Amino acid sequence: MSASFDRIGAIARTTFIELARLRVFYVLVLFALVLIISSSFIARISFQQELQVTRDIALGAINFFLSMLAIVATAQLLPRDLEDRVIYSVLAKPVRRFEYMMGKFFGVLGLLTISLIAMSVLCLAVIHLREGSAVRETMQQMTQSPPEELERALTELHQAGVNQDLVFALLLTLTKAAVLASATLCISSFATSNIFTISAMAMFYLVGHLEAVARDYWLHQHSAGWLIRAFLALVIIFFPDLQAFNLSDQIIAGASLSSLALTKLLGLGAVYIVGYLVIGIAIFAQREL
Repeated sequence: MSASFDRIGAIARTTFIELARLRVFYVLVLFALVLIISSSFIARISFQQELQVTRDIALGAINFFLSMLAIVATAQLLPRDLEDRVIYSVLAKPVRRFEYMMGKFFGVLGLLTISLIAMSVLCLAVIHLREGSAVRETMQQMTQSPPEELERALTELHQAGVNQDLVFALLLTLTKAAVLASATLCISSFATSNIFTISAMAMFYLVGHLEAVARDYWLHQHSAGWLIRAFLALVIIFFPDLQAFNLSDQIIAGASLSSLALTKLLGLGAVYIVGYLVIGIAIFAQREL
């Protein structure tokens, strides 16, 4: 068992190094960092709720670019190894196919984690600095206001700044990216090119964000035909509700995420990840190389 973990770890480290050298990694992360930094300046020209605008843009940038990185980076793994014939030399050693697939997934997960940490540190720093500036401006403008009103205004600012819910949102963003990476690896297990995998994942990404709409329609529109309802049922079963992991809108609106809700979402993400990996490994085990 320990030897198996060692082989998975070795493949994961190699995959992480290979992905870290890709230009797409630096391009996506660079665009995200630029957008996060510019969110503070964009918020300054907004006429209301400047701090919330900063959080909205920063979280949206992290969410989008981390998802794209998960899809684009993972889609290149198996096709590139097949094209370069690296997979034959790896599997010629005492390495099982499931160890190869798990190593690839953990390598991508490591890249996503490092990318999220880099973007999150900058995001939290930008929001914290904007929060401090907003607090100073509020105190200057409300010097003649009653203490209760000033305290209420400062409390609202702190709630809109860096807090526990913001960290939860970032953690769920990583969970969503891991789900996308596992689904991409599952499709790559039978795909013949990364173009096909990326195209399929683009549809997967779109349908996943509309899954909640399909579920509501299936539950309430009983007048729909059986063919439409059967199709919607398949969408609900096989596609994850990616929108459930996007909590930036709720957090920006002032909603608080409980530990129970966070645990449920993390558990749901784990179920999706394990399911897609099991399916991908089963398909890859039967694939002729």
